[in-house]
Amino acid sequence: MAQKKIGSAKKFTRVKEDFVCEKCSFKVTGTGYTNHCPKCLWSKHVDINPGDRAADCGGLMEPVGMEIKQGKYVILHRCVKCGHEKANKAEARDDYAAILKLSARH
Repeated sequence: MAQKKIGSAKKFTRVKEDFVCEKCSFKVTGTGYTNHCPKCLWSKHVDINPGDRAADCGGLMEPVGMEIKQGKYVILHRCVKCGHEKANKAEARDDYAAILKLSARH
């Protein structure tokens, strides 16, 4: 299922995938919106637009910071291979202690 944001070229493709985190080996059950490990918060550089799996990099994306936008936690990721940066919304199932550790970095 693909959705296009009105007034934007960005597209979102919902991909429901389970995966094993390449950083901590946690078995993650995907929801179609899952973009990082809920245990260690690391991600993987696989998308150009969310869900498209079109990025060639494949590097691990380190959680390097946290912001609060409109009352919600946003995790900042940086690819350890190419330096690409991306912000991802935190999910309710994310390890809250890991999110708090990120907030201490700012």
